[in-house]
Amino acid sequence: MGSNTKSGSASKITLETFDDLFGGSVAPENGVEQIINAPLAELHTFKAHPFRVEDDEKMEETTESIRQYGVLVPGIARPRAGGGYEIIAGHRRKRGSELAGKTEMPVIVRNYTDDEATIIMVDSNIQREDILPSEKAKAYKMKYEAMKHQGKKSGKNTLDEVGEAAGENAKKVQRYIWLSRLSEGLLAMVDGRKLGFSQGVDISFLSEEAQLWVQAVIEEKSCNISMVQSAKIKEYGKNGELTLAMVRLILAEEKPKERKITIKSDKIGRYFSESYSNEEIENIILSLLDKWKEEGAV
Repeated sequence: MGSNTKSGSASKITLETFDDLFGGSVAPENGVEQIINAPLAELHTFKAHPFRVEDDEKMEETTESIRQYGVLVPGIARPRAGGGYEIIAGHRRKRGSELAGKTEMPVIVRNYTDDEATIIMVDSNIQREDILPSEKAKAYKMKYEAMKHQGKKSGKNTLDEVGEAAGENAKKVQRYIWLSRLSEGLLAMVDGRKLGFSQGVDISFLSEEAQLWVQAVIEEKSCNISMVQSAKIKEYGKNGELTLAMVRLILAEEKPKERKITIKSDKIGRYFSESYSNEEIENIILSLLDKWKEEGAV
């Protein structure tokens, strides 16, 4: 798990358990939870696990650490219906153990429900720095669905709780959940920066067939999509008027030149103290401009 101190939904589920486990009550008499050295062959991937486990440079570091010191923080798993255990947290540690030549790794075993396991799995991974948009989209959708199964009502508070572990608000979480509706091909384009995040959200409102049209035209023309174009495609899709020919026509339109305004820090400093982040400053300026526009100044 990451070193981020923000508390997430998973901590509310697991805090008491960890206190019991590491406080000496390691293996309760009823055998419901325990720490074991599980054979790697008996540790199975979490169903629909949305996060990558790649043999990259970070994995090399993990492997070397495990080779020298072993797995210092146990993974989390639950008994699996087909035998062995399902990993909830620790997929990278398992792979590092394999590469280090180990045959087993320590895991905390407990009979978590599907929804509890999903929330812990998402929260234990969501704070990583190298998460792709597609991974976060799928993970947030999984956690949101799990929370609804637990009786949480749809709405801003629930969305805020979904993004709590990563410090993201309801609006951002909702946009990621919308993004998860994209086809795998379009999600890969968002991950590869061939399709913008906001444009991907617009296109996520299209039918599966219409998404395939968009993907085909992007690949055919090797073009990118502006926010104006994606908004137009979304609108035609919503009205049931979108066709492959129309997608081609929209994406052939000349894109407006991007305008970029830079305001010097000494001028900004007249209005904002150093406690304001760049994002907060930008949001305040935009809200003031919106008010200015509503008053008929534009």
